[in-house]
Order: sequence, then C-alpha cells, then structure tokens
Amino acid sequence: MSTETEYHSKDFEWEQLRQEIESDHSLRYHLLPFHGKIESLPTSCPSLPSSSPSQDSQAWTNFHTRHSTGRFFKERRYLMKEFPELASCNECSKVLEVGCGNGSTILPILRGKESIIVYACDCSTEALERAKEMIDATNELSVKHRFHPFHCDFSVNGFPQWLACNPCQEFFSQKRHVCISDVDSSRTDLNDISSAKENNCCIGGVDFVTLIFTLSALPLHRMPTAIAACLSVLKPGGLLLFRDYGLYDMTMLRFEKDKRVGFREYMRSDGTRSYFFSLESVRDLFTGAGFTEVELEYCCVMSVNRWNGKSMRRVWVHGKFQKPM
Repeated sequence: MSTETEYHSKDFEWEQLRQEIESDHSLRYHLLPFHGKIESLPTSCPSLPSSSPSQDSQAWTNFHTRHSTGRFFKERRYLMKEFPELASCNECSKVLEVGCGNGSTILPILRGKESIIVYACDCSTEALERAKEMIDATNELSVKHRFHPFHCDFSVNGFPQWLACNPCQEFFSQKRHVCISDVDSSRTDLNDISSAKENNCCIGGVDFVTLIFTLSALPLHRMPTAIAACLSVLKPGGLLLFRDYGLYDMTMLRFEKDKRVGFREYMRSDGTRSYFFSLESVRDLFTGAGFTEVELEYCCVMSVNRWNGKSMRRVWVHGKFQKPM
C-alpha cells in the first residue's frame, strides 16, 4: 500500500473516538460552553479573542516569516485523489485557492491538470511571497503562466469585483467551453489580473473554490461572511472543495484550557487561531450560505510520529458543496 493511500484511508471510527474523548474527565473542558473569560493571553501577541482582522493577518504573517524555508509545509499531493473533479474538469477551468499560504495546495493542482488556471489569495503578503517562490522554484513555465496570486482578506472585504460580475457571467455561460485565452483581446486579456482591473472587467467567475485548512483560521463570527463571498464568485454549478480540522483531532486535544477563545475555538501562543468542525457545524455554515451539500464526512487517519514512534489520531472534515444552477 502506498504512503498516499495509507494517509487517506479510514483508520478508525470517529464515533468510537468521540465516546472515548467524552468519557475522559481530563478532557472535559473541551466540551464545556465558553463564557468569554480568558485566564491568560499569549505574551507574544496582543490579539484578544475578538481581535481585529489586521491583528489576525499579522499573526499569520509572523507565522509565515518564521517558517520561510517551507520545510514546515508538505505539498498536498493527495488533493487530486480526494477531489478527482480537479483532474477531470474541462479545459481551462479556473480554480480560486483561498488562503493559499506558501503554495502547498496550489502546486499539486497546477501539476495535476495541465490546462487548469489557479487564482490564489491570502490575507498575508508574506505568505504570497512564499507561494511565488515555491512556484518559481519549479522552473516549469507552464505552471508559472497559470498561477495568479493576489492579496485579499475574503472574510472582511469579500473578493475583488474582477473575479466575477453579472455581464461576464452571462458571457461565459453562453460560451462555457471557451478558454480564457481565446476571448477577444479587444475585450481584455482575462488572464491578466491587472488588465482586468484597469478595464473594470472580470474573469467571469471560477469553476472551483478550494478551502483547504483555511476556514478554521477565522473567528467563528466571520465564517458566514467568508463562505458567502466564496459562493458569489463561483459559476452556477461550480464546486467548493473543503478540507479542515475535525472535532477531536489530536491538535484540538493538545490545547490547554487557557487557550480556549470560544466553543471549539483556540488561540495558539503566536496569536494564530484554530477552530475544530463537526459535520453539523460545516453543514449549517455552507447550506446556510446557499450551497448544496454533495459530500460531507470525517476523514480519520492514524499517523505515526517518525521521531518518537507514537501514534496520532488525526481527524479532518472532507466536504464538497455546489452552487445551485
């Protein structure tokens, strides 16, 4: 069995894990309602639980600065297997990768489908620089030409207008199989973001939005706005591909009581956040925004720490949601 297959197999039952965790009194504080009292705050970050978007962005900028070598991140080669729609999509399909970080999600998508075009954003300019460096280091010209990064905090301001607008959505709906580069250049070079901005035009919406370990980094109260923004830039029938931390994941259980900043919400010592999703919470967020559920399940993987040999039970939520036609 290959390493990738082992990485994505169902190694244990989530329900069994739930029963074990909820019967362990030492972990009971993870299950209690949150009343807003924080026993201590990270000394390295002035952010409060209700921190501003700029403080949250700065925390992630600091994070990417510390991990600028990229060794902290692994290329997510499993994505094309977990989301085969990316490999079988139409020619010149467009993907919006939200919260791209250092590019560990972007590169497998660009390599997995030779004609796919990826627009990638992050709230941290430092993260975008790391992503650009990763793509440049490939020395693959076709990959570089299909990668378009831009700075954006989608949970606050939504996405730029050039990603989608009604006139262009109508244009592309009439020419679904037209490649972006085939569009009349007198209209605008829709592959060129700056040109699209200057001409007050757009790229006509995207076929896929990928939210891979991004939503959990936001405060819970900003998640509905963020998901609604994702819906707004998808073409009708387009898919949002979701993967994030699941309830009772190993990393959740490692948080001490004083790191709680909400119910299932935690803040690390560096000021970055993490939320842990149940299937119900994900379903409510996405269907509440107008998406249709296609797939939704826990991914439960037993991983072994190669340094100490200890087994680690990882829990992620895997989901696919569609924008109604």
